[in-house]
Amino acid sequence: MAARSIGSLTVSFGLVAIPVKLFTATQSGNAISFNLLHKTCGSRLKQQYLCQKEGVVVERDEMVKGYEFAKDQYVRFTPEEIKALEEVGTHSVEISEFVPIESVDPVYYDKTYYLAPDKGAAKPYALLTEALKQTGRCGVGHWAARGKGYLVILRPIGDVLAMQQLHYASDVRRASEVEVPKPEVKPAELKLAQQLIDQQTAEKFDADSYKDEVRARIEAQIEKKVEGKEISVTEAAPAGEGKVIDLMEALRASLERSGKARTPASGLGPRKEPKRVEAPAKAARKATRR
Repeated sequence: MAARSIGSLTVSFGLVAIPVKLFTATQSGNAISFNLLHKTCGSRLKQQYLCQKEGVVVERDEMVKGYEFAKDQYVRFTPEEIKALEEVGTHSVEISEFVPIESVDPVYYDKTYYLAPDKGAAKPYALLTEALKQTGRCGVGHWAARGKGYLVILRPIGDVLAMQQLHYASDVRRASEVEVPKPEVKPAELKLAQQLIDQQTAEKFDADSYKDEVRARIEAQIEKKVEGKEISVTEAAPAGEGKVIDLMEALRASLERSGKARTPASGLGPRKEPKRVEAPAKAARKATRR
């Protein structure tokens, strides 16, 4: 089924304006969700808000919004005041600069939209898309919708122009905040690790080759329930402690197993979980406890 446009925009760079149609790139409606029901009669439950001080149910017409500026201290805002603070929606994205696409770390990526040329815009749309592909750059701009302002980049995906919402820098935690020890990496270990990576490397990422097995399992069980069938519930096996082995031995064994798993026809065999390798310090603690 053809995608349905959810809106229209004008993309501009320099004096060139490109009217485009906006499409969602992902399908959040496919998510499986469960509702809360009354155990005795099976009716669906509705959410209620309780006053923490008086312990009574508060109806929506008795609610106001407030901001907690100190512990249990709030300043109130009327709907009109909040509306005045919101960003005015725009129907345009003006590209302010172009940057190398690899300079935008994927950690900043948020929601993605597809853009398609509107009537009479096929030529400038194709021109911008091809220019971005040839130069390896993306356009950085600003877009406002639903009362919020978004930082976006425009990047080509094949012949389609995608608008990628980005997190602002203040919303992204720096990787340097995560403490990571720096043990010595021996050349022999590094060589084996690189060989293992080379052996398990595909030409490109193929999203279609990965299936949501959990979703399929849930859907199958839901279908059984709808048909009135009982489903069996088995307890999950406890996670094993894992065999403590030498890192070099684990790399060599992984290389051997990966080589056997590959098939001449496809070059890649079924993926298998690697053996668990525990750090020497953790192994020592277990030995002490034993």
